[in-house]
Amino acid sequence: MATAVMTTLDPNSRSAARGMSDLTIRNLFIIPTIIFLIVFNIFPLLYSLGYSFTDFRASSPAPASFVGLQNYRELLNDPFIWSNFAITAKYVIVSVVGQVIVGFGVALLLNRDIPLKGLLTTLLLLPMMLSMAVVGLFWKLLYDPSFGIINYTLGLGSFEWLSNPDMALYAVAITDIWMWSPFVMLLSLAGLSAVPKHLYEAAAIDRAGSFYTFFRITLPLVAPILMIAIIFRTMEAFKTFDLAYILTSQPTTEVISIRLYKMAFQEWQTGRSCALAYIVLIMILAITNIYVKYLNKVKER
Repeated sequence: MATAVMTTLDPNSRSAARGMSDLTIRNLFIIPTIIFLIVFNIFPLLYSLGYSFTDFRASSPAPASFVGLQNYRELLNDPFIWSNFAITAKYVIVSVVGQVIVGFGVALLLNRDIPLKGLLTTLLLLPMMLSMAVVGLFWKLLYDPSFGIINYTLGLGSFEWLSNPDMALYAVAITDIWMWSPFVMLLSLAGLSAVPKHLYEAAAIDRAGSFYTFFRITLPLVAPILMIAIIFRTMEAFKTFDLAYILTSQPTTEVISIRLYKMAFQEWQTGRSCALAYIVLIMILAITNIYVKYLNKVKER
């Protein structure tokens, strides 16, 4: 009965005059999108899953042989892979924490009536609109020990940010913080603008301090949307490739995405790289699931 209602047209309606029902128009938009997702997302995902159980090499004409879980076992027992995961985890923590602190702090500063607030907010959003390659090359010049403006401003002489094994990862993380803090700022501004003003007025009447107001009113009400920002940035930071690859080639900055790239396109271990890609995918899904569960608890409060 419901289908009949959706597909039957009034002969005098505008839909009948143009010759297509609303259902047909809807399908014309949805079906191509579904086909696109299947062809470019789901099919490659399943295809690579099959390769992860083989010893296939894209550079070799030899047919692929089924090896079962051997690729997964070797990767999970490889200390170098775990070293890459440790580097990635360190990078994610430094980068995401920095973005949250800077982004939320700037949002607090902008959450008031100031001159040219709209223009200032737009200018602060520019870094996240740039290409990763452009940002990487731009910051590579800023970090240059000979003529980089960062060393000149901080009075560090010819300090080599990107060649120093201990500082290279932090240099990449600082670049990522500069680029994506505006994203956290934008979401935080949306959350701060939704906080009811009467709560602050009541706190002022009760002579509540600024710290009490922040931790009892502002932070709890903004926490759900801040958690959404953290989820997105954690997923993206875990998959970081562009910035680390462009800025430096230090072994201490070889995040898991770079290790995956080398395995797939330099060593041509296609089957093994597919297995590593699925291990990374499972880890990202697990981390995201933890965040989502915590987000639901925050919302329940």
